[in-house]
Amino acid sequence: MKTFTFSEMLDHLLRRDAQSRAARTVEIFGWIMLVESLAILLVPSTVAGWLQLSPLSDQATIYFRIGGLLIGGLGMLYVVSGRLSANGFVFASMIDRPLVPPMMAILWYFNIVPGTLALAFSVLDGSSFLWTLWAWRTDLRASGKTSNR
Repeated sequence: MKTFTFSEMLDHLLRRDAQSRAARTVEIFGWIMLVESLAILLVPSTVAGWLQLSPLSDQATIYFRIGGLLIGGLGMLYVVSGRLSANGFVFASMIDRPLVPPMMAILWYFNIVPGTLALAFSVLDGSSFLWTLWAWRTDLRASGKTSNR
């Protein structure tokens, strides 16, 4: 495995060399997460209203913004990993994202999260997983490989 300098990695990040379709979907998903994060940080009450959450107290607004900050951190990981065509991260995201809908269903069932929030996470993560899986399989076909061992 070749180790790159910081400036080489930054150059790859800015130029987006030979990005696979699957990596592109991961990058776009990251940008979506960054937009969500900014919305939560800048207008938390509006986002809470869109998700049909109860009006936020001052303390709840602070915690909601902290959650938005965490979403932004994950979004940055997705953007950088997608731009660098980090296949390991792309694959890991295809293991993680399909787990979100059943986990959200469990959290909703036990009244831990409201249905609208569970549905929003489930639709976004579930559909983005299917998109990345489709792109991954398209990349495999284009390279002449099959998904069988």
